[in-house]
Amino acid sequence: MIKVVGIGANVYDTLYTVSSYPKEDTKMRAESAVESGGGPCATGLVAASKLGAESAYIGVLSDDAGGQFLKADLERYKVSTDYVDVKSGYASFSSCIWLGKESTSRTCVFNKGNLPPLSLSGKQKQAIADAKVLMVDGNELESAIEGARIAKDNGTAVLYDAGGLYSGVERLLPLADILIPSEEFSLAHTDSKTAEEAAKKLFQMYSPKVVVITQGKKGGLMYDGKEIKIYPATPAIVIDSNGAGDVFHGAFAFAFTKGYDYYKCCLFSSAVSALKCTKLGARAGVPYFEDTIKYLKECGFDEFEKELEK
Repeated sequence: MIKVVGIGANVYDTLYTVSSYPKEDTKMRAESAVESGGGPCATGLVAASKLGAESAYIGVLSDDAGGQFLKADLERYKVSTDYVDVKSGYASFSSCIWLGKESTSRTCVFNKGNLPPLSLSGKQKQAIADAKVLMVDGNELESAIEGARIAKDNGTAVLYDAGGLYSGVERLLPLADILIPSEEFSLAHTDSKTAEEAAKKLFQMYSPKVVVITQGKKGGLMYDGKEIKIYPATPAIVIDSNGAGDVFHGAFAFAFTKGYDYYKCCLFSSAVSALKCTKLGARAGVPYFEDTIKYLKECGFDEFEKELEK
């Protein structure tokens, strides 16, 4: 049974590692160049799959070189493509990403391509109804909204990766059960001064079951309508931070299917995201479940160790 399904961005990335950011109108030799699948939703599904949850992508891909790579990349990580509609003659969603070696930051320039929007088929709708979690990221907005309503009607939890201030997302936000925005989104959307204030406003505005605000290197916080809880960022030597937030969301979806409470989901997902940053590639860097549990123990979170015995 497919436990985690997703509707959203699936992006053909080219990652260039550079010693420092180049000046305008100059040339620079990259230290490395790597092809990688990206996009919040699709990368989150890869994370959930690598951790052990049966996952599937619901979307539209082109048959161009980028689309062929993306389909094969999902399949390589055992994310089902049975619910993917492949179209001919279109340009894929693609991006060029610079990874600054000194700053450990990233800069992304993207082209959304020209694929037609997703229109949910009966088969795709049934996959949503049967799943435990539907992941959405604000892309493919109309189908995401339709899918979220199907999820609500069938007891499927809706996890919204709210990282971008896309037009129309206020229609999707009320449908989220698990709302996980970035700090940037939270502050801008609620006109708040602090993440704590933003979390409470988002909870009041949209009535999810939980709000989790990610704060990058600082970790983050969660609010379930009762109290604010801070979760830490576990230590890691950062090689590539690209996709860390996407991986956090996929890890959270996996942890939710395991029956973890929301705070335990936060701790687990933070550790997965940290480990991902120690390797190059948003998807290749995602750790496996056993490695994450061992790392959590090393960080002092002994309560996860018993999971290895199950």
